[in-house]
Amino acid sequence: MTLSRRALFLVVGCAAAAAAAACFSERGAGPGVEGAAECRVPVTVIDSLHVIVAMRDFKFVRDTITVPVGATVTWVNCEPAGTEPHTTTSDTPAWDSGEFAVGLRFSHRFPAAGAFPYHCTPHRLLGMVGQIVVQ
Repeated sequence: MTLSRRALFLVVGCAAAAAAAACFSERGAGPGVEGAAECRVPVTVIDSLHVIVAMRDFKFVRDTITVPVGATVTWVNCEPAGTEPHTTTSDTPAWDSGEFAVGLRFSHRFPAAGAFPYHCTPHRLLGMVGQIVVQ
């Protein structure tokens, strides 16, 4: 296989993995962190209404994103095995994932415009905060 065919194979493989990630519920287990395409990129836009945010190194990667009304944001815990769980918790009562372990994910749909600051409850003082801007 030539280098350009390998690169194309990698891109197509990652895109297929990201598209498959769009089909999960509020909370769920996915592929192991080592094989999860969404853990290898900072933010994956699956399509205009589905975005994945990685939780890595006690940060939301990216910490601020803009999405359209009706979009679903999915946070994936991409920390190394053995790291304590994270949450994605709105600063308002819009959502609270509860704790979820490495390799798990949580999704929330944003039906209205606005700015939605959020944090990881156990790691807020470490600066694990973010914001979703819905336009």
